[in-house]
Amino acid sequence: MRAVRREIRGPAAPRSESTGRTRATRAGSPAGPADGLDGVMDAEADGERRLDRLTWPELAGPAREALPLVALPLGSTEQHGPHLPAGTDTIVAAALAAALAAHRPDVLVAPALAYGASGEHAGFPATMSLGTAVLELAVVELVRSLDATARGIVLVNGHGGNAVAVGRAARLLAAEGRRVLVWAPRPSTAGRGGQHAGRDETSLMLHLAPGLVRSGAAAAGPSPPPTVAELVRHGVRALSPNGVLGDPAGASAAEGERLFTDLRNDLVAAVAARDPAPTAYEGEPDG
Repeated sequence: MRAVRREIRGPAAPRSESTGRTRATRAGSPAGPADGLDGVMDAEADGERRLDRLTWPELAGPAREALPLVALPLGSTEQHGPHLPAGTDTIVAAALAAALAAHRPDVLVAPALAYGASGEHAGFPATMSLGTAVLELAVVELVRSLDATARGIVLVNGHGGNAVAVGRAARLLAAEGRRVLVWAPRPSTAGRGGQHAGRDETSLMLHLAPGLVRSGAAAAGPSPPPTVAELVRHGVRALSPNGVLGDPAGASAAEGERLFTDLRNDLVAAVAARDPAPTAYEGEPDG
């Protein structure tokens, strides 16, 4: 496996407010508060948009059509190679949901579901999986439970392995008369940087949570990468010993910011197409 430790470019090291000197950091050191899931979400949307920080009387009263939309981030806890944290998919999904709320005054962000269908990553430490059947039931019950809270639900899916379960759940919920939109990155907005822990995901994490990226440990996966059929049949562990599918070489925080902006704009547009924003709209997506 080819190491790429000199080709991954993170943001400049933070400077001390008191001295102006650069503070030393090292790859793999504990992240600061801003690099945790709460910090990433707070960076995108204020606490008033987070459902878990509100009381029930603050959400009660409006007629159904005046209720907010609720964005539910769906992620995973699974290995992401030697350089990215197991919560990568959850962090990205939660940040996108929070960014949607920052652009829409009628959107609240629910706590992220940090466990998904990750059976293809079995055998690696740090992988925790509900499986497809349990995830489907979990999504159905979570959405049903929001009937008194939201007029509609946006499922922001950050893990490709969740797609089957989320699709089945959405079809059942729609048949029950509930308004559910499933969003996930499309190929045109997902970049071309590898299937798993490659350039795209590494760049996104360098933008969103640089303190969680172990840049010095990054390395490429097998080339050519295995096909989806091979992954389903054999699992990632048998085909990529380091857990990477793709190559993180060339990843950067600047590239991650551009990719995140594209993803956010696509999400905002998808929601607007299904549920136009109210007149008190806070701003158009930008580039």
